[in-house]
Amino acid sequence: MAKTKTTFFCQNCGTQHAKWVGQCSACKEWNTIVEEVIQKEEKRVWKQATTAKKTINKPLKVADIQLNPEERIVTNNTELDTVLGGGLVKGSITLLGGEPGIGKSTLLLQVALNIHQKVLYVSGEESQSQIKMRAERLKATNSNCLILTETNTQQIFKNIEETEPDVLVIDSIQTLHTNAIEASPGSISQIRESAAELIKYAKETATPVLLIGHINKEGNIAGPKILEHMVDVVLQFEGDRNHTYRILRSQKNRFGSTAELGIYEMLSSGLREITNPSEILISKKDADLSGTAIASTLEGIRPLMIEIQALVSTAVYGTPQRSTTGYNLKRLHMILAVLEKRAGFKLGAKDVFLNVTGGINVDDPAIDLAVVAAILSSNQDIAINPSVCFAAEVGLAGEIRPVSKIDQRISEAEKLGYKTFVASKYNNISSKNHAIKLILVGKIEEAFATLFA
Repeated sequence: MAKTKTTFFCQNCGTQHAKWVGQCSACKEWNTIVEEVIQKEEKRVWKQATTAKKTINKPLKVADIQLNPEERIVTNNTELDTVLGGGLVKGSITLLGGEPGIGKSTLLLQVALNIHQKVLYVSGEESQSQIKMRAERLKATNSNCLILTETNTQQIFKNIEETEPDVLVIDSIQTLHTNAIEASPGSISQIRESAAELIKYAKETATPVLLIGHINKEGNIAGPKILEHMVDVVLQFEGDRNHTYRILRSQKNRFGSTAELGIYEMLSSGLREITNPSEILISKKDADLSGTAIASTLEGIRPLMIEIQALVSTAVYGTPQRSTTGYNLKRLHMILAVLEKRAGFKLGAKDVFLNVTGGINVDDPAIDLAVVAAILSSNQDIAINPSVCFAAEVGLAGEIRPVSKIDQRISEAEKLGYKTFVASKYNNISSKNHAIKLILVGKIEEAFATLFA
C-alpha cells in the first residue's frame, strides 16, 4: 500500500498547490482551492493483467517515419462527420460539452444506434430502462449497441475485455471514478485519472472513445483544463432550450478543421440533421419589410445565407442604445462611425439594434455590407429586395473590401434562387458566366445609390 497523502487542487483550472490559499496563482480565481486525498498505486493501467510485450520507442528522422493513413469510422450522422472531418479516427478521444438538457446524450445515443459498428454505451447517469425508453423514442435499433450502467473504471474495462467494442461512449466523464486514487467522483483528480485510463485504452487498442462532459457556470467544461489538452477533439453543443435548433462546433480537432459547423433540429423523435441551414436562418415573411438584408457567410467550407435584421429609431433617452445579437458589438460601433464620418448618415443620436436570425454567432467580416444595408434600410424605411444577397467587408475609409471564396458564395446564392449579388469590385471573380446578376461596388455611397436610388 502506497503512502496516502493529501494535496490541494483548483476547481477552476486544475492547478495543484502545496497548501490551501485563498486565490489560485494560475487562474486568479478566489475560493476555488479544495483539498483532496490521493492514493497513488504502482499500476494504473486500463488492463491490469496484460501479456503484451512493452515496445521501446526510438527516435527516428522525419524522413524515416512511416506515415499511416488515418482510418475513420463513418457515424452515418452527416453533420457530426462533417464537424469531425470525415468520421471518427480510430484511437481518438472526442469530448462533447454543452449545457444541461441541450441534447448531448441524445446525440451520442442516436449515433450509437445508427453506426454500423459494435458500440458499448456506458452511462453513469441513467438506468438501462431509461436509456431503452429514449432509444424507442429515437426509433433506431442497432443490435450491436450494448448498454452498460457503471461508474467504476475497473468494472468498465472488465466489460470492455469481454465485449471488445469498436466504439466506446462514456456518459459522462464526471461520473466515473477509479480505484487508483481515493477521491470522490467528479473531483479534479478523479476526472484526470479516469480520462488518462480511457486515453491509454483508446491508444493501445485503436478504439475511438466519445466522452460527454458537463460544463460549469462560465460555460467551460467542468474539471481540470488539462482534460481538454489530453483529448484529441473538443466539440461544443450549443443552443437555447427554448428553441429547437442546436449547433455543433469544433473547438479543437487534431484530425481536421475547427471551422466546420453542424446544425440540428430537436424533435420528439430525436435530432434531425439540417442539410440546408439557410432554410432556418432566413425567416419567411409575406411582405417586404425594411431593416432586413441577406448576407452570405462561410462556416468552414459551407456557404450559409443568413438574415441580418436592424432597427434604427430615435433615441428616447439621452444616450443612444447599441445592442447586438449574434454580431460583435464593437464592430457595429465601427460601422456606425464609418457611416457617420465617411458617408454622412447622422446616426449618432439614434438607437441601433442588430440581430442575426437563427440564434448563431457570426464572426465573418463578409457580412459587414449586409449590416450596412440593413441599417440604412431601417433608417430610410425602405425595404431591400429579398432576392438581393451581400458579401463584402467594410473598411474604416468607407471602402468595400473583397472577401475570400467569393465564387463559392455566389454559386450558393445562385443555387438558392437569389437574383442579385452585391460584392466588392476589387474581388477577383474567376467565373463571369454566373446566371445571377452581379453588382460590384467600391464605396458605401455606391452601394447606397444602387439599393435606394
